Parts: sequence; C-alpha cells; structure tokens
Amino acid sequence: MKETEYEHRTDSLEEKMELLQSALEDGRLDKALSFADSMRQTLKFERQRQDSVDAPVSEVDDFVAVSDLPAPWVQWANGWQFCKVIAVRETAGMARHRMPLDIKVAFLEEHVTDLRREVRVAVVSDSGILQEMTSQVYGDVFHEGIRTCQLVIQASLEANECRHFLIFYGNALAELPAYPSDLRVDGEGFGLDISNEHFSARLSRQMGQLERLTYGSRLGLELYAGGPGHGEPPNIDWAHDYLSSNRFQKFRVTNWETCPDFEVVRGPLLVKVRRWGFPHCPVHPLFTPSRMHIDVTYSFYAGLPWFIKDGRMDVVKDFEIDYLRDDEWVFSGYAFDEMLWMDGDGKLHEGGVPAESANDLWGIGFYNKESREAFLALFIEHRAENFDGLYHAGSPTLHYSGHGQLWSRWAARNGPQFKKGAALIQRNAYLTTPFPDGGVDGVESFYDSLKHPIEVSSGALPGTDAKSEGSLARQGETSDTAPLKSAVWQALREVQDVMLYTVDANVVDMGYIYDVRVRNGAVEVLMTMPHRGRPKFEFIGQPIRERLGKLDGVSDVTIKLTWEPEWNVNRLNNEGRKAMGIE
Repeated sequence: MKETEYEHRTDSLEEKMELLQSALEDGRLDKALSFADSMRQTLKFERQRQDSVDAPVSEVDDFVAVSDLPAPWVQWANGWQFCKVIAVRETAGMARHRMPLDIKVAFLEEHVTDLRREVRVAVVSDSGILQEMTSQVYGDVFHEGIRTCQLVIQASLEANECRHFLIFYGNALAELPAYPSDLRVDGEGFGLDISNEHFSARLSRQMGQLERLTYGSRLGLELYAGGPGHGEPPNIDWAHDYLSSNRFQKFRVTNWETCPDFEVVRGPLLVKVRRWGFPHCPVHPLFTPSRMHIDVTYSFYAGLPWFIKDGRMDVVKDFEIDYLRDDEWVFSGYAFDEMLWMDGDGKLHEGGVPAESANDLWGIGFYNKESREAFLALFIEHRAENFDGLYHAGSPTLHYSGHGQLWSRWAARNGPQFKKGAALIQRNAYLTTPFPDGGVDGVESFYDSLKHPIEVSSGALPGTDAKSEGSLARQGETSDTAPLKSAVWQALREVQDVMLYTVDANVVDMGYIYDVRVRNGAVEVLMTMPHRGRPKFEFIGQPIRERLGKLDGVSDVTIKLTWEPEWNVNRLNNEGRKAMGIE
C-alpha cells in the first residue's frame, strides 16, 4: 500500500494492541515492551489533538474588527486586525489585587498565525485609554478550523467593580512579547527551581515533589524535611499516598523514580507543573496495581505570596485500602512555635484543634511568635465523587518525632471500600506571608476571595470616551518598522525539513519557527526541532541562514534553538497538515 494519507503512514492504537497481545502469546516480552512504548507515543499524539471540554469564555464568533473600534483605539492597535472583549466582574464585595485569571479563548484559524506571538491584552482605563497588560498564552490546540488556548492575566478590581479587557490578535508580524516579571524558573522537565519576590520553591529532580521552600524575607527562612525519608528523597510535601488493605504496603507518588507523565507551563505570570500516574510501592515493580490514578498540579504566580496545589485521586476499579492521605507536610527543625487552623465556617483560630472540630478542618498552619514567619494551607475545595467516607481531618502538631512540624490529612480511613468511578478532588492554597498580630481577618479575607472567584464573560465594547496614548506595536511589529520581515517569513517557507522527502514540509508550515526579529538588517530566528531525538538543529538552521543571507537588506542571521514549549501537532498550520496527510 502506498503511503498517501495519514492512516497509511502510522498504525492505530487498535492495531498495536493486537500486536501486543500476539507478542504476549508468543512469549516475546521484549517485543511486547516495544509495542507498549509505541502505544504510549500514539496516545501522546492523540492527547495533543484533544481539546479540553471547558467552554471558551469567548467563543470563536465573538470578535470585533479592529477597524470598527473608536478611531483612537484603531490608531493604538495598528498592526492588529481583530479583538475580543471580555467583562471581568467582582461580585463578592471585596477588593482584589492581581488575582490570576486562567481562561479559555477560541479563534478562527484564518484570523491568526501564531497565538503565542500575536495575542495581546489591554484593559480599558477609567479615562478611556487602552493599557497593555502582561499576559500569557499556553495550551493552544488546533481542531477543525478553530484554535483555542488558555490565556492568563492578573486582574485588580475594587469591590463590585466591572472592567473590560480587549484581547487583540491577527498580526503576522508580531513577535514573542518579553514582559518583565519577578517569576523565574530554572531547570528542565519537572525538576525546577521556581521563584518570585516572596519565595523560592525547589521541586525534586527525581519525581517533581515540592522539596524545599525558601522565603524571600530578610530572615530567609528555609522549610525542608531532613533525613532519609522512607528510602525516597525527603520533601516537605509528602502527599499523595495510600496504604493497601491489611496494612501490607504503601503506594506513593514520592516513590516514582521519575514522573510517569508530566507537563510544564512556563511564562511571565504562571509556572505550572502537572504530574500524573499510578503510585509505586516500596518494591516496584514486584507489585504494580493500577487501581487509583493520582494527578497533582502545582501552580506558581508572579508577584503573589501563595501557590496552588490541585489534586485528584481516581478509582479505576473496585478495591479496598486501609487509609489514604491527600495532603501531608513535614518541616524539619523548629521554625514555628504556634499553630493555626480554620473551621468549616472559614473562621481562623490560633492554638490546638479541639476534638469537636478535628474532622472539619479547612485550613492548617504554623507561625513563629517572634519572627511572625508563617505557612498556612487553606483548603479551597475538598470533595469526593461516588464516595461517602471523606474526612476533612488532619490536625497539626508542633512536635513530630525526629523532625518538627507536621500535618497529615487522612482523607479516607478505617478500611474504606472504593468503587470504580469514585474520585477525591482537592484545591489547596499555600500562603507564605507573615502572620502579624491580629492577622486573623486578613487570612479569612484571602480565603474568602479564593472561595469566590472573579466572574469572566464575553462582553460588549464599553461606552466610554476612547482615547489613545502610545501604541500596542513594538519596534518590528508593523510593516512600517520592519519592511523586511514579510520577505523573511516568505523566504523561510522555502526552507524544508528534507527528512520528509516528497512533500512541502517547510519550516513555517511545520511550525518549527517560533519567532522572527529584524533590526537594522540583522535577523534573529528562534526555532525548535520536532523532538529531542534530533537535537542537531543546525541541520535546518544552516539552510535557514543561507537562504535568508541572500535577501537584499539582510546583513546578519542568528539562529537560536529552544525546546520550550515542546513542538507538537498543534504547531502545524493548514498547509502543514495537508502535507502530513492530516485532515
């Protein structure tokens, strides 16, 4: 069969499952392992193509032509063709400062070239001036002529205020924006060091768990867990885990030798590290049950003294355990000498937890009476699906033997029977600000603000006296300031990935080019390679350099490689999809 369509050029998951079964029947476990790995790659590809089930805040048809905006705004947004209007409302009667909004937005394919380069966000000021805001795009997906993405901004509003934001897009000459930010990230994969002005977080290089937290205050408090753990590297965050029935062995995500699966989002407003898989036992792979799937995400934000952990434990078959823990923190040493806890009504208390409140805890923490340094966990969401035995327990202790401070939330215990389809879901916020005298009200207000998120919806242009000040475009983002750039992009379409022999697999349609900058005849191209099995980017970089060097007006060409974000099928445009045989 000649390979003329996508289905001819690969093998389906169903075919690979049959081949795997055949290899098992033949006793060829080596070959079966190869099929299992190939199936995994197919699943990764299918997952790239899968859009989230969340509805976009702004649907694909909710847009305004920039030319239809008030004249001062048209001038300000010169170079961009379209915009979307969203309304952001504070409805809980409390002021908000830099609250993160992570929204899904949809765009027509023909209106946009590259969302990460083109999307810009402006807020309408009280005086009618558009002011650009720091924004971040991630998770872009191309499906059936529609591109969607997650868009992150931070909103500050007064109590009961409504503000309008304009999302601009449709500028093929746009460059990747470089917004100033205190959010820094070092490392690769899931083993990262993440910091902002308030703290530095270190994630384990082995399995991505939060290992250390260093405060940015003058005292530089460092929270860590010492000792050998239970054979795994110690972390301050020890969840999630469960003890099997009859107390035989414990299954933990901290026993992963590496993350089974993970994804990382990096940007000026948000660094997100998500990891998922089945936990491992102390003698893995002697026992490898696939019964409870665990999914954990850390989210760190620019300029904010708190971070979020989302967790989910899904039961995929009926089974019994002894107990499970879904939030456990250990701090070695004695940095803290007072305890804090929050009741079911959102009221914060100092001191120990009384017996009558031990099973209804919605916040736990510690602080130091002298330095006022503190660490608080606030449980924004903690619920179960198809399971009735959830405990909101886990009283803190100041004197955990051999360490210091500890809390451990035993969310299910006393030998619970889990049924397939049950799930335990949590969202926790961890606050690192000092706990001043009389600081109860501040913590309660913060907790309340997270329990009542800001409302975001598609909106109409506000009725305001539009004014213009400055411009959205930077140097090189319009034809006036970069007359060479269109010619550079066109020339790049003549550079092929010649490992695809018989089709037009040029580096633009294939999505290898992330950014192009042209300054006084000097061209800088930021590119990627399709996967890390081809790290020698000069194989394509040198042909790019040679082709661009032939353009009139080009004096120098610099090629840079990036692996962030990782290339995937959504980088292909329509022409690239046709070349690959993907409908």
